[in-house]
Formats: sequence, C-alpha cells, structure tokens
Amino acid sequence: MGMFTRMSDIVQANINAILDKAEDPAKVIKLLIQEMEETLVELRSVAATNLAEKKQVQRQADKLQQQINAWQAKATLAVEKDREDLARAALGEKHLCQQKLSALTDEQVVVDESLSKLQADMGKLQDKLVEARAKQKSLIVRERSVAVRMTVKNRVHSVKIDDAIMRFEQYERRIDDLESQVDAYDLVNESQGLHAQFNELEAESQIEQELEALRKKVA
Repeated sequence: MGMFTRMSDIVQANINAILDKAEDPAKVIKLLIQEMEETLVELRSVAATNLAEKKQVQRQADKLQQQINAWQAKATLAVEKDREDLARAALGEKHLCQQKLSALTDEQVVVDESLSKLQADMGKLQDKLVEARAKQKSLIVRERSVAVRMTVKNRVHSVKIDDAIMRFEQYERRIDDLESQVDAYDLVNESQGLHAQFNELEAESQIEQELEALRKKVA
C-alpha cells in the first residue's frame, strides 16, 4: 500500500466505527495512532524534499533571470555600437534563457501545488491523530473507572462488609433501646412527682381537719 493511499484511508476513516467493531478497542486505537504517526513522519519527509527542490528551482530561476537581464544589456550595447549581429546573438541567448525560465516556472507551480496538498494532508492527518489520542485517553479513563467500580462492588458484596453493616445496625438498635429507657425513666419520675404533690396536699388537709377538731374540743 502506497503512503498516500494509506494516508487517504486514515483521513477518511471513522475512528468510532473502527472501535465499535474491534474486539480490543484499546489495542486497535494504539495501532491506529502508531500508523498515523508513521505516516505523518513520511509526509514530513516528502514535504522537506519538496521544499529543498523548491529552493533549488528558485535559485535556478534567479540565475536565469540574471542572465536574461545581462543578455538584454549586451543586446542594447551592441545596438548602440551598430553591431546588430552581436545584438541578434545576444537576443537569441536571452530567448533561450527565457524558455528555460518558463519551464522552471511551470516546475515551480507543480512543486507549490504539491506542497500545498501535502500541507493540507498533514493538517487533516494531524487532526485525526489528535482525535485518536483523545479517544485513547477516554478509553483509558473508562477502563480505570470500570476497574474501580468493580473493585468497590466486590467489596460491598464481601462477607466482611456485610458483617460490618450488621454490627452497625446492632449498635444502632442498642442506642435506640437506651434512648427509650431514658425517656421511660423521665416519664416515671414525672408521674411519681405528681402523685407526691397530691399526697402532700391530702396530708396537709387531714392535719388541718384534725387541728380544727382539737380547737373545737378545747373550746
């Protein structure tokens, strides 16, 4: 599979769909990221080669333009000196340089278009790589969360936790019983105090009656 074909497949791929079909999503996403990183390195290498070629073509174009200017100046000088033969030869060399420059210009266009496409492809691939890495982090977080939840559920259903809950409930019932006893004691004390007051009133009344009877008897 060629690099650009592989890159195109990666860019057009739906990461979620790939992971949904995978038996081991974590392994698949890891391989996808590795594939993207390798393809991105290759694209950068091709882009670097194209940039070097562009600079070389630009240097050749600049050199040809200097030659064109020089031959133009020589043709002008020959005309001024009435040497049309030399002027004609200088213009001929100038035209040859212009043809070469035109070919280089076409080559520059091809190189620039290739670089633009490479930059666009690298941008798309970089976006996919960011998406894949984010998906990988999400899978890791979900995996850890499931592991923690499973551990907690296992502990909740363990015998030790059940025993601890039962002991807590027993302790809670003991506290309720003690509180009930205290409340009952307060009610008894309150009732006994009320009876004592009435008994005291009745005793005083009896004493007053006996005292009155003695007074009448003495009188």
